[in-house]
Amino acid sequence: MRLRSALFSSLLTATFALTGCDDSAAKPEASTKISIEHAQGTTQVPLNPQKVIILNPMMLDNADALHIKVAGVPQTSTHLPAFLSRYSGSEYMNTGTLFEPDYEALSQAKPDLIIAGGRANDAYDKLSAIAPTISLDLDPQHFTQSLSHRTEQLASIFGKEEEAKTLLGKFTAQIDGIKQKSANAGSAMVLMISGGKMSAYTPGSRFGFVFDGLGFKPAATFAESGRHGNVVTSEFILNANPDWLFVLDRDNAIGRTEGQSAQQILDNPLINKTKAWQNNRIIYLDSASLYIAGGIQSYTLLMDKVNAALDKQASAQ
Repeated sequence: MRLRSALFSSLLTATFALTGCDDSAAKPEASTKISIEHAQGTTQVPLNPQKVIILNPMMLDNADALHIKVAGVPQTSTHLPAFLSRYSGSEYMNTGTLFEPDYEALSQAKPDLIIAGGRANDAYDKLSAIAPTISLDLDPQHFTQSLSHRTEQLASIFGKEEEAKTLLGKFTAQIDGIKQKSANAGSAMVLMISGGKMSAYTPGSRFGFVFDGLGFKPAATFAESGRHGNVVTSEFILNANPDWLFVLDRDNAIGRTEGQSAQQILDNPLINKTKAWQNNRIIYLDSASLYIAGGIQSYTLLMDKVNAALDKQASAQ
């Protein structure tokens, strides 16, 4: 009797054990991948990838803001802004240039994720053959929304959603604060100076954030809003007579030292007559951060400078 009871007890224990195993096996495993929609399609990428290559400095800007670990970036002939300069160090893999990745080095590195887009846009197919690749570009016509969306996508891959929420909350609050001040600040032009030539940017263009995001009124309109802006002359700028000039020096951004600086180009008799010059409202922006990177930290730096200039104007009135 005792033997039969012991045998029954053993069978019952085994049955519960097997049932427990079956229940565990029946439960779906936690997903280890996430689907990311990007400029060149939709890609399944691993959650919390360990070896991450970022070829697009704009996304490196965002990743750095979220404290995401990066394994490699383009270093050959790449002039990163000061706040990203540590990525030029030997502890980071050199993945080639902004336009031409080093495919052999990337293949040998076996990354878990490649974040492309930007100047490496045409390399997408070759990169996808090496590792899961996403092309996270921005839409200049919807810049603020696009930047927020890309930041949130990046955060979702690395479990940084709360950090992204805090970061974007501060970013949006900074925009709102400047818009209140810029409403009555007058008109503006955004210029990029390269090789002695001047190009102006419009709302909805690559550097249109001053208008679209911060609320400055454009001093001139153009039929086109191309990536390279619209070529203008000193005469054109004087006729538009902006209250503010926001200036990027492309030569400085790419490390070109020959030729005249943006300050030297603008210091001429025609520009000297503009309201922007006469009222000391020419703002030289951090060209390397905006031209090379252009992520959330770059535009935070821009807003810091614009906000300080608006406050200085208000105190002088």
